Amino acid sequence: MKSIILIILISITMQSNIIFNFNKASDISNWSVVDDVVMGGKSLGKFHLNKEGIGVFEGRVSLDNNGGFSSLRYEFIEMSTKTYSKIILKVRGDDKKYQFRIKEKISDSHSYIASFEATKHWQSIEIPLSKMYPAFRGRTLDISNFNGNSIETIAFLIGNKKAENFKLEIASIVLE
Repeated sequence: MKSIILIILISITMQSNIIFNFNKASDISNWSVVDDVVMGGKSLGKFHLNKEGIGVFEGRVSLDNNGGFSSLRYEFIEMSTKTYSKIILKVRGDDKKYQFRIKEKISDSHSYIASFEATKHWQSIEIPLSKMYPAFRGRTLDISNFNGNSIETIAFLIGNKKAENFKLEIASIVLE
């Protein structure tokens, strides 16, 4: 009986891999906000844990000085994607469109992107890795969709070509 339980536990563990699960004790020091100020814009994003331990990415996107985006990045030690086919985001938002981005290597200049709408209710968004398309500075690249064996960076980005306030709550990010 113990061996059956052990096999079930191993099977469950192998089916998903937590990239980040937010809680009150989460260390968010490796998360960073990168706004369009890096190119002269005036958008302002912030990131913090709320009292429930949920990650909150919020702020204002400005179009001033040719700006128009705010992003939240998390860099980590290489995580294998070989046995996984999708990423599941547990999020709640403001009925706005966001991008979820991954990089195989931190040093890569391009990202692989999937867009989603974050509703005002908690939702689990499934993003097939193979559907994530390559882009660099807003331009789709003429290379294949993600087919890598690992990731080292994830990011959320808002840039809907309009000035707007935003708020995205993130509970977890899991490979499955």
